[in-house]
Amino acid sequence: MASTLHDVARLAGVSIKTVSNVINDYPHIRPATKARVEQAIADLGYTPNLTARSLRSGRTGAIALAVPELALSYFAELAAAVIEAADEAGVVVLVEQTGGDRDRELELLRSPRLQMTDGLIFSALGMGQDDAEHLERPYPLVLLGERIFDAPVDHVTMRNVEAARAATEYLLASGRRRIAVVGAHPGEVIGSAGLRLRGYREALEAAGVPYDDSIISETTTWHRSNGARGMRDLLDRGVTFDAVFGLNDTLALGAMRVLQEAGIRVPEDVAVMGFDGLDEAQYSIPSLTTVDPGQRWIARTAVATLLERIRRTDAAGEPRLLLADFHIAERESAPSEAMIGA
Repeated sequence: MASTLHDVARLAGVSIKTVSNVINDYPHIRPATKARVEQAIADLGYTPNLTARSLRSGRTGAIALAVPELALSYFAELAAAVIEAADEAGVVVLVEQTGGDRDRELELLRSPRLQMTDGLIFSALGMGQDDAEHLERPYPLVLLGERIFDAPVDHVTMRNVEAARAATEYLLASGRRRIAVVGAHPGEVIGSAGLRLRGYREALEAAGVPYDDSIISETTTWHRSNGARGMRDLLDRGVTFDAVFGLNDTLALGAMRVLQEAGIRVPEDVAVMGFDGLDEAQYSIPSLTTVDPGQRWIARTAVATLLERIRRTDAAGEPRLLLADFHIAERESAPSEAMIGA
């Protein structure tokens, strides 16, 4: 038979109320008592009844995470970091994939499935600025990504413009002047591609380097195949460049493969810069220099912010914009002069 709350209380020598307080992470419990209860839970293999807990407390102990697709390494790593942070807080995560489709994103926001959770971390891709009003939901919600700003919810995101500008300045400082871009989205202003291209252009302008539309390769989605296709397009058109800025790491890795297949040396002939700080970027040959935009901070801050909203009993307060710090992870595909001389 499954162990009960009474069994745990009897073994730990405490009241049922004390066991319940430990399970629900009540803050005012003596450490020794908490340790005794947790040991009893472990010894008995007790699993709390989430349905009963929800009926008593109004909480399920679960949150939802919605991302466009787990096949993209960035979102897979983001989901893993969210799950890790939630686990440390004693919360489980239900993961949804939207495919980056606006209708599916809107449907998810209205879905009765979310009644199984206490709140949602939502990475929007298909929705846009005009959809901000749809984020005003009757449950706690934390927004990720760069598709919607000034929303009526907390927003945890990265400094896209500043980080892309820093990446371009890094390439310029290493002596590169013809910096091609792979991954631009036609006409996009708000969104990862639009914001990163803005940072790129700002860096060029500040350095007095003319912007050249002929070395900007446009793509749709940001997979390796798109990076490879974008690089083939640049090579087929015969434009000259001495560096490539992939607007995410997977694009940069796809582009770098095509350069190598064409006999173009990286970084001797063409330096390659990515964006996202993916773990796999360390293991490409050559290893990929990239912008780490603070993904783990974003995941952990999103979880902490959502749990804070869930636990608060006072007025919700004003929505907050929380921005991650970034840094350049210098590796072999785009070494600085200092790295070359080391």
